[in-house]
Amino acid sequence: MSQHNSLRATSSLGAKRNVLKRYERVEILKKAGSWKSGDRVTGLRKTKPPV
Repeated sequence: MSQHNSLRATSSLGAKRNVLKRYERVEILKKAGSWKSGDRVTGLRKTKPPV
């Protein structure tokens, strides 16, 4: 019996995620200079996913 397509591993799907995790957004904002160590991690500005 084969596995259903929706149960495949995400790495094999190769889809680009359009939502970032909080730590990914913080990294992007750090590079842009918009977030400093000690700033709040809630209510972060919107960021574009890296290309």
